[in-house]
Amino acid sequence: MAEEGDVVSKTFRALVESADRKFARVRDFPSYGRAQGQCYFQKVFKAYMRLWKYQQEHRTELVKAGLNRWEIGEIAGRIGQLYFGQYTRTSEARFLVEAYVFYEAILKRRYFEGCKVKDLGVRFKELRFYARFLLVSLILNRTQTVKVVVEKLKSLVDDCNTNFRETNFKEWKLVVQEIVRFMNADTTFTIASARPFRYSAIFDCHPNSVQYVARFHAKKVLKFRDAILMSYHRNEVKFAELTLDAYRMLQCLEWESSGSFYQKHLAETKENGVVVDYSGTSGLIDMKLVADMTDPTLPPNPRKAILYRPSATHLIAVMATICEELPPESVILVYLSASGKPSHINASPVESSGGSKRTTKNKLTSHNSLEQNFSSPESHINGKKGSSDYYDDYLWLGSKGNGGSSNLYPGDIIPFTRRPLFLVIDSDSSHAFKVLHGAERGEKAALLLSPFRPMFKDPFSADITQNGSQFTFFLTAPLQAFCQMTGFALSDGDIEVLNNAENILSTAFSKWEVILCKSPSLDLVWAQVLSDPFLRRLIIRFLFCRAVLSAFCPPEESEQYVPVCLPQLPNSLSPKAEVVQSSVSQLANHLNVADGFHFDNT
Repeated sequence: MAEEGDVVSKTFRALVESADRKFARVRDFPSYGRAQGQCYFQKVFKAYMRLWKYQQEHRTELVKAGLNRWEIGEIAGRIGQLYFGQYTRTSEARFLVEAYVFYEAILKRRYFEGCKVKDLGVRFKELRFYARFLLVSLILNRTQTVKVVVEKLKSLVDDCNTNFRETNFKEWKLVVQEIVRFMNADTTFTIASARPFRYSAIFDCHPNSVQYVARFHAKKVLKFRDAILMSYHRNEVKFAELTLDAYRMLQCLEWESSGSFYQKHLAETKENGVVVDYSGTSGLIDMKLVADMTDPTLPPNPRKAILYRPSATHLIAVMATICEELPPESVILVYLSASGKPSHINASPVESSGGSKRTTKNKLTSHNSLEQNFSSPESHINGKKGSSDYYDDYLWLGSKGNGGSSNLYPGDIIPFTRRPLFLVIDSDSSHAFKVLHGAERGEKAALLLSPFRPMFKDPFSADITQNGSQFTFFLTAPLQAFCQMTGFALSDGDIEVLNNAENILSTAFSKWEVILCKSPSLDLVWAQVLSDPFLRRLIIRFLFCRAVLSAFCPPEESEQYVPVCLPQLPNSLSPKAEVVQSSVSQLANHLNVADGFHFDNT
């Protein structure tokens, strides 16, 4: 019997080592590219399925041989980590859900709790488990789970500090600080009744415009399949390698599942442990959790490569890979949020129309040096462009000084305009990218460019290190951005007020969609992507952002505070158009903040 137990134990350890080796091959695989490493992922999933089945069948012998519960939890955690890795590569919701299923099972079954206090290695495994579970729960909007896990992480860090005084847990204290800061900045936590960032058929599909969008047909229609998301600002809100701005854009480019998503279904127990579809592995390990939480009626999410503090060359390499693999008749969305030259970063806090003691003259003087760094819009659009125009200004992508590896120039984007691009540039150097318009190498690019600087009633709201970027906020949560700009205090006590405000926006956006679909002057660049719900929603929200900022900032400073799009969208939806101003005015009056705006007799 002892020999049999030894054989079982040795076989189990061999399976663990084999699975770990396969896991190491795929752990650091790049999160972009369509076909990289798929064969390896299949092999590593099979290895862990075999390992789990074996420990189930020989649990008694393994426990007698010294198998610890945390070792079972570590195996389940590896499977969850694999699923999350697949989600980052494919953006398929089912992989994110499966990762959550495994991590939640580890938490509920307390695999890591009760281990020996003196076992520092196991404690580090538990710390990493909590950090990974927090990231998955955050992206999946499981706010209550996030709050529970944060408290457990805090307690564990405190306990580790008490029991392992010779070990420095400073990095884990920073992890706790990061997630708390993220929760304080994210309206998902601060306003429970807030609508989701993800595209919801209930809230974002406007009934009155559906027939016009359905009938809309351009000469060329592009499918939105891939996105590149990059955000870097000094001291910005982030958790792990997910910044607040990238998180908002990630959510904005995914489907919110319908009500059936929230109906919990028990996973069927697989008696033989053989599962062809790897999305059903949670059933294999018999956790009896929510395995069927995806909505099969929804189209797939566009793939998203999320880059954290990449070098310029790495970003360019990712763009090259995705452009090369892009299917025909498709468009790439590239979202870049970063400061301009490092010297811009330490500029004085943004001024506002309400609350600043500085005069307009002083404000204009403070902008002179900034304005000199950019050519005028007319020179980019109508004038001749020299090669130096493409490399005068840049986005600063990292904290490693002012070297070329951290600088992304407008000219770096030009080679990729051989494929259709939908560019969103959120920076104080965004207008430098106007030079791309007319310089394309094959396909005209769609450009949404942020203002030079944000505008708020309360200057303290302009701190990007606390609240994220205003322009990105408008594109991902327009009502919340509007309230933040005007100083309207959002709270769950004003649910009726907020619902009515959302209805005002919904009605306006529905009208604007109809106007876009019927406009004879709509440029083909916009027309060929208007059928896509994600890109159409970004365009509509850009129109709202531009109209709001135009009416809120002093007229003489509009060039500083108003975003720009190229090619131009129809004049029928300009900030001065009656259908646009009336909607903004109605919303401002509803929230009693109209005194901060200037409208043209609407």
